Amino acid sequence: MIEEGSVPASSGSARTSTERPAARGRLRVYLGAAPGVGKTVAMLGEARRRRERGTDVVVGIVEDHGRDYTRECLGDLEVIPRRTLEHRGITLTELDLPAVLARRPAVVLIDELAHTNAPGIGHEKRWQDVQSILDAGIDVITTVNIQHLESLNDVVAGITGIVQAETVPDDVVRAADQIELVDMSPQSLRRRMAHGHVYPAGAIDTALGNYFREGNLTALRELALLWVADRVDEGLDRYRREHGITGTWAARERIVVALTGGPEGPLLLRRGARIAGRATGRDLVAVHIVRSDGSMGAPTGEIESQRLLAESLGGSFHLIVGDDIAASVLDFARGVNGTQIVVGASRHGRLTQLVRPSTSMAIVRGSGDIDVHVVTHQPMPRPPGRARRRASVRTRWAWAAVVGVPVLLAAVMRLFREGLNLPTVLLIFLLGVQTTALIGGVLPAAITAVVAGVLANLLFTQPYGSLTIAEPQNAFALLVFVVVGVTVASIVDRSRAAAAQAARGQAEAQLLAAVANTMALPGDPLTAVLEQARIGFGMRRAVLVRSGPGTTRPDPRVLAVAGDTMPDPDDPLAGADVVVDADGEEGLVLGLFGHPLVAADQQLVDVVAAQVALALERSELEAEAAQAERLRQSDVVRTAILAAVSHDLRTPLATIKASMSSLRDGAVTWSAEDRDDLLAATDEAADQLDGLLSNLLDLSRLQTGVLAPVRRPVSVDEVVYRALIGLPTARLDVEISDDLPLIDTDRGLLERVVANIVSNAVSHSADGKPVRILAGEVPGAASIQIRVIDHGAGVPEAQREAMFAPFQRLGDAPSGSGIGLGLAVARGLALAVDASIEVDDTPGGGLTMIITVPIAGRDEQPASGRSEGEAV
Repeated sequence: MIEEGSVPASSGSARTSTERPAARGRLRVYLGAAPGVGKTVAMLGEARRRRERGTDVVVGIVEDHGRDYTRECLGDLEVIPRRTLEHRGITLTELDLPAVLARRPAVVLIDELAHTNAPGIGHEKRWQDVQSILDAGIDVITTVNIQHLESLNDVVAGITGIVQAETVPDDVVRAADQIELVDMSPQSLRRRMAHGHVYPAGAIDTALGNYFREGNLTALRELALLWVADRVDEGLDRYRREHGITGTWAARERIVVALTGGPEGPLLLRRGARIAGRATGRDLVAVHIVRSDGSMGAPTGEIESQRLLAESLGGSFHLIVGDDIAASVLDFARGVNGTQIVVGASRHGRLTQLVRPSTSMAIVRGSGDIDVHVVTHQPMPRPPGRARRRASVRTRWAWAAVVGVPVLLAAVMRLFREGLNLPTVLLIFLLGVQTTALIGGVLPAAITAVVAGVLANLLFTQPYGSLTIAEPQNAFALLVFVVVGVTVASIVDRSRAAAAQAARGQAEAQLLAAVANTMALPGDPLTAVLEQARIGFGMRRAVLVRSGPGTTRPDPRVLAVAGDTMPDPDDPLAGADVVVDADGEEGLVLGLFGHPLVAADQQLVDVVAAQVALALERSELEAEAAQAERLRQSDVVRTAILAAVSHDLRTPLATIKASMSSLRDGAVTWSAEDRDDLLAATDEAADQLDGLLSNLLDLSRLQTGVLAPVRRPVSVDEVVYRALIGLPTARLDVEISDDLPLIDTDRGLLERVVANIVSNAVSHSADGKPVRILAGEVPGAASIQIRVIDHGAGVPEAQREAMFAPFQRLGDAPSGSGIGLGLAVARGLALAVDASIEVDDTPGGGLTMIITVPIAGRDEQPASGRSEGEAV
């Protein structure tokens, strides 16, 4: 059991019936992953312990669901009688809330917190009754299953196919003083179910095949563990905040990797992953600091690729806003309770570090009790940002604006010189400086400010036409104007660059998100990703070519095309505006046709090309998996055919040969009874041989591809009842509803599967116990299960797979009990029609064979609205 909360288990034990609490009562919740894990028993055990310590404990309501063990655990605890009422002719019993409040015990037990009360009783939900009891100052111990939490309702429905009609708000459970997880492995719970400790015998088989499947229970258990783990983290964070604890508590190792977005990022992530991988219970958390002005300090494509790498290494990625990089990293690390930080060594030279200390050293100085790993790496070449900026600003229009804008403004203001004072002139010139900054950047704007200052001195400061300044304050004003002009130009340029970078980053993020979403869609991911890349970059055609590893373009082969026209098959990349290596080792090349891309788009193209390569890899893996599955099925069929020919044909042939030879022996006089026995044995062997040859003929046709299954919608009852022809009906108990959905299968082949499995069950079931045949729809799985249940000796789990190999007989039975090919043939035929055969225990002893067949014409089965009590 996992317990949360700072309130000890004995909370409230000192209060007896003679005391009357004034404060709100305390709530303790026993949380389970599924019905039957033991929540109610755990609650009753806690109640007995508290009573032994002198606490006044009563039972408000406990649901035993007919379980004797639960009633025994209830023992002699005081029980408040239930309230009885009639609803639509049915007598219902509910919690008697007024009686509980009048009794005013110290602690009251209330089972099934999410229960819906009968109409007219007061509160609609039982959890509302619990709130009233808590408000009265009475402690409550209650139970609830994870599937009844409101926030997980849709998740549970997606897993089990059942929408829980009875739910409880998460806040009600979160507010509990103690939450205790009652845990049990899926295997143990299924054994409890099989032994009849959870549901009545008549509901066990259906429950095991539906809600209580091992996969369902495993997923629900994980949900419960994660939910409680989150509550434990919340409790720890709350405790640290309440007590002002800012230091790191190494309850769990968390390695924080600080990323600048530079090329050394993958090295840091892999180093952090190696550190995190040295022991269990360690988390990898990557963080990149975004400045408050929106600038990321690195191309968005590089940040995105590092995010994908962090997630592929099992970690998480976070973007944090902050201007002080070192302080932001440290605050983040302490916020997530990080124990180690991995940061790259500074890329700046020693002289620069003397003037401006590196981020890594600042992190080391402020780390305190957090360990810092400073990882050295190869010096990274400085990006040619300045060269690109000069190339972009020194355009014809920018440099024309350097002189043209101040001259134009001076010419206009010259007409109104007598009505303008110097401050007004300088403000108008400042507008011109901002205009030049928007057009060309800082350098042209700074020159514009100088030119404007000279014109203001020459034309608008007395004496006119001279650079001499008569009044000192005008000289100071001109100097301040130049400084302010340059400063404003710098701010305007940075704002423009930040806005452009933000807009570009948003566009890149949208493109990468679209590509990632396309990867997750069903169908052919390669063509879809390639089309998304073409649209995202505004190209008319995108081509993926495999030219061969280690070569340039020998014998190129076009793998996929998106766009208007097919490329030249001899040279598919001829005329491409952008050519990118998608995977150099595999010789994959991505070609884009339309227009050249700017250099800033190169990293984004590389990321998209990598996604295209991943899409190709996924397509190839899916094709290989399909081919491997076909080969596996062929191998199963081939093995069954060869084994039958080499062994199983001999048994019926030997019987026929011996019987006929005996009848033809003239030296022996056979009585009429003996002759009938020999003829009956011959007839039975002939039937056995006919059935075997039919199986082998179908299997051989499937193997060679001559006979393909003819699948069409058919009813389950029609298939089952036809398969049972010739079997002893007295030993069969068939329960199949006639309103089940149609299944998509080959009726004849599925009949053979059912017949073989039922025949095998009849031969091994105990005398006097019929073989049960059930059929039902699997919620959320778009399939029907046919369950064949016998009560024989059963088969150990380790030997179940061997049952489907040829000539496997239970307990090495003699040949008279079967030829040992029926289950092998059944599995081969089931695979041919996309059906599956599973094996499970029969409650009380025996074996249950489960045939799962897809439903016809339905891609997805909607979840039905049933509550926990209807889960079976």
